[in-house]
Amino acid sequence: MTNAAFFDLDKTIIARSSALAFTTPFAKAGLLSKRSILRNLVAQTLFTLGGADHERTERLRLQLSKMVEGWSSDQVSEIVQETLHRFIEPIIYAEAADLIDEHHRNGRQVVIVSSSAIEIVKPIGEMLGADEIIATRLKIVDGRYTGEIEYYAYGQTKAAAIRELATRKGYDLTQCFAYSDSSTDIPMLEMVGFPSVVNPDLALRKIAIANGWGIRNFRRTVPLRERYQFGKPAMATALGMTAISLLAFAIARKHRRAAS
Repeated sequence: MTNAAFFDLDKTIIARSSALAFTTPFAKAGLLSKRSILRNLVAQTLFTLGGADHERTERLRLQLSKMVEGWSSDQVSEIVQETLHRFIEPIIYAEAADLIDEHHRNGRQVVIVSSSAIEIVKPIGEMLGADEIIATRLKIVDGRYTGEIEYYAYGQTKAAAIRELATRKGYDLTQCFAYSDSSTDIPMLEMVGFPSVVNPDLALRKIAIANGWGIRNFRRTVPLRERYQFGKPAMATALGMTAISLLAFAIARKHRRAAS
């Protein structure tokens, strides 16, 4: 049976809010006013310093859903795709990328479960090699966002979506893993056999200790291209040494035949 590892995105895989990370390219495209940019910067600061409790998450959700009202969904997707490597790749936690690779090596599927919009989460997931994506879906009419939310991947709705996916894919949740920084993801953490909290605040740390959950601290951010280049010289060296060894073996064998 195939099992899975479920990852929250913001402050678990990446060091910031994924939605707010695109403030600069959205502003350059003329989608954001100076006032909106300032509100986003304040929201990002509060999110980074204070974590993502229910009240703060709800405020951020309402702000972002109203902010995109009238935007072209195609334009948003295009901006995200074009600027992904500049604004997201450098803020991916190396420890999270290591975990994703480890779960894949152990035959588990990786599922990113995020309250950010699918237009943002999906390309990030593709970049990381995720097998499945669960994310918020904003309502679109005639190619433009209405400011309403069709599906909000948050709290209990995240847990329900995971349960539905597990049924469809045949996951045994008692053998699955989950990672999150936020107390709002307690329902997701409670439903798997191996939950871990990432960079938790004091309250979430206490809950993790009381429940015997794993506690992880992610600190290092390494751009994916640099990360995967680290292996190339070692691989080249290994291949070079193999070639030299084979050549030496062939020469020695030739001399032995000549001597006989």
